[in-house]
Amino acid sequence: MAPDPQTPADDLEAEAASLDGYFSDAPLEPRPKYPTLDSTFDRCVVVTNLPKVPGAKYEKLSKVVLKLVSRIGGLASYEGDESFNGFFMPQADDGSTVGCAFIEYATAGDARKAIEVLQDYKFDKNHALKVTLHERATKLAGVEEGEFTQPEPEPFKERPNTMSWLEDTCQRDQFAIRHGKETAVYWNDGRGEPQIDYDGAREKKAGVNWCDYYVQWSPKGSYFATLVPNKGVILWGGKNFEKLGRFAAPGVDFVVFSPQENYMMTNNNDRNDPHAVKIFSVQSGKCLRAFPLYPKDFLDKVPEAERANVPPPPFQWSHDDKFLARMGKDLISVFETPTMKLLDKRSLSADGIQEFQFSPKANIIAYWAPESNNQPAHVDLIELPSRKKLRQKNLYSVTSCSMVWQEQGEYLGVKVTRHTKSKKTLYNNLELFRINEPGIPVEMLDVKDAVMSFAWEPRGSRFAIIHAENPSSTKVNVTFYDMFKTLEPEKKKGKKGGHKEKQIVAEVNKVETLEGKQCNCVFWSPAGRTIILAALGDSASGTLEFYDADTKALTIKEHYRANRVVWDPSGRTVATTVSQPIGGGHFKFAMDNGYILWTFQGKQIAQASFEAFYQFQWRPRETLSTKEEIAEISKNIKKYEKQFTAFDEAKKRKMRLQETKGKRKSRAVFRATMARLKEWRARQKQERMELMGGYDSEDEGNFTTKEVVIETVLNTKEELVY
Repeated sequence: MAPDPQTPADDLEAEAASLDGYFSDAPLEPRPKYPTLDSTFDRCVVVTNLPKVPGAKYEKLSKVVLKLVSRIGGLASYEGDESFNGFFMPQADDGSTVGCAFIEYATAGDARKAIEVLQDYKFDKNHALKVTLHERATKLAGVEEGEFTQPEPEPFKERPNTMSWLEDTCQRDQFAIRHGKETAVYWNDGRGEPQIDYDGAREKKAGVNWCDYYVQWSPKGSYFATLVPNKGVILWGGKNFEKLGRFAAPGVDFVVFSPQENYMMTNNNDRNDPHAVKIFSVQSGKCLRAFPLYPKDFLDKVPEAERANVPPPPFQWSHDDKFLARMGKDLISVFETPTMKLLDKRSLSADGIQEFQFSPKANIIAYWAPESNNQPAHVDLIELPSRKKLRQKNLYSVTSCSMVWQEQGEYLGVKVTRHTKSKKTLYNNLELFRINEPGIPVEMLDVKDAVMSFAWEPRGSRFAIIHAENPSSTKVNVTFYDMFKTLEPEKKKGKKGGHKEKQIVAEVNKVETLEGKQCNCVFWSPAGRTIILAALGDSASGTLEFYDADTKALTIKEHYRANRVVWDPSGRTVATTVSQPIGGGHFKFAMDNGYILWTFQGKQIAQASFEAFYQFQWRPRETLSTKEEIAEISKNIKKYEKQFTAFDEAKKRKMRLQETKGKRKSRAVFRATMARLKEWRARQKQERMELMGGYDSEDEGNFTTKEVVIETVLNTKEELVY
């Protein structure tokens, strides 16, 4: 009988027998590895207000939208599903789009960034995109539709008048000081001792300090900011310094207001904080945007050991609050307000830029860059928002530059430090730009000496420089220049003619030089004309020279160890201070800390000393009068002299009455007592006469008058006459 043929079952049994001992006795329980379920949808955004196109244009529109959203960050993708790319744009039944798209990013941070960047983005001339988080869109979809009901408005609460201090009838200025644990605001009339306005009495009553760190006035004096490093910034204002708002900025080190007081910038100087710099709206208190301390790639080519010595590039505001700018690597980033987005979505190219400044009166940026790639150093003037280059000045053999704008934006001075071919010798020259003249002409002023300081007259065409042959010299010269030159009319002999007026031409003119001065800083008065030549610092003498540039009058004073000179906004009073940083321990100055107030002529008004003195700040005020109006008032000053004199006399009389108030009260009491006693004596007259047998002692007829002449020799003197 033939054997049975081998079946597949037999083959499997034989194979299992041969592999016996290789299998585990544990039961097999396969568990697939699914990705973690994310139910938050915080990486998803909904883009609406897209164009509605027919099905034939679906693919083209998809590519454009996908390219746009991919610029923000990487889109989500899942292993095993190659068809999903993080983008979905729904279609109607006929294949046309419905005007929206769903985007899923790889991270929640990219989703939030997409909302900031793409919100109100101009997709085309008819469509501005709207971007919303998926979670918020879901909530909005669940809102029941119905008739809109107007909510009840909150009761109106009038905000304090932040300009009330300008209504002071005596036209006084204010200043704030920080010393010890105290913060106080004072009135100053420029004649006597300052009078306190507010010293944090409410806060003291509540058991807290008004301020524990620095303070800052806004540019027009409307707001008073106190810094609380652990929390942020508090704004105060109004007649009684009421609290106007809080701004969360932990670790804040200093604040900067925009020129028109619409925005406030805080900085905590933390290199590791991606939100070290914050921009707030003053009115709403909302944080509009936050920046890291350094721009992207700014420190890439700086060695790690030297990065700690590189200061962060500062932000600068335009004069009208429209722009905020910061220097980056080979560029200037200009942000528009209030959106805080890049102007035209791109930065301003500026290869090699080292410094930039906004004009104080126009949307013009001035910057300089050193020599690079066989290109000379140059100073450029750029107009915003057009980015038009108004002027470029090429410079050669440049070591460094520093720029100084005149307060009215009429002139720009650039101090250029040059070197010889050997680079062993340095010398200076000044490049002077006339901003308001056609073509912006530039004049070069050569200075043989080293220039240590440069300062414009705030409302004039003059400027002053401190220079010396050696930068470390103790004796320096101070030279005054004018951007205009006056030409006297020519006189011709033997000819009689009409009187010719003097001609004023646009040419830099040297006015005078003061030689052998001991100063390292110059400070023009805000009103012009008066300038202080000061020797400030630990090693300086503290000499203060009050110089009138018109009359040439000079007054010399001294404030030992003074380290700051601060003019009040009117130019009537100037303060010199000896102060120390809050975090520092300058104990050697404890006996000198404090301030002195002077008139613009150098007369001391008041002095105050404190063991720990940190800060002195005048309250700014906006100048409302134009240059022409001020000149007209100065021309007709005699017309107002009687009015000012009468006001001063009335004020002196008021002060005199206040000082003699106690004496006048005592005199009135004495006179009232005398009148009462005389009346009492008059009532007793009849009784007195009866007691004296009818004799009236007050009757002049009962007395006999007798004149007696007595001669007394007071002095005798003998003289021999030949």
